[in-house]
Amino acid sequence: MGIMRLQEIVNMSADDRVKKLSELRTELARMKTMIRAGGAVENPTRVRELRKTIAQILTIENEQKLNIRPSAKQEEKTAEKKPKAKAPKEKTD
Repeated sequence: MGIMRLQEIVNMSADDRVKKLSELRTELARMKTMIRAGGAVENPTRVRELRKTIAQILTIENEQKLNIRPSAKQEEKTAEKKPKAKAPKEKTD
């Protein structure tokens, strides 16, 4: 399993995403330094997970800046305004 689920990232506030992003980048830099120094890394797949999570956070940030993906708060507001559509009735001949 990855570091964070996509839904967790979407539900985070923008400030929390920025903080998490800096933490993950710091951890990735530390792991890359250990690898370059020739040391054995405890969990080598962690590098891939870190890179993937960083990319997901950046993607969500960009989508919300471009209004492609509404934030969790915006989704709640639109869900309250829109009544749920009724299923169409089937025609019987």
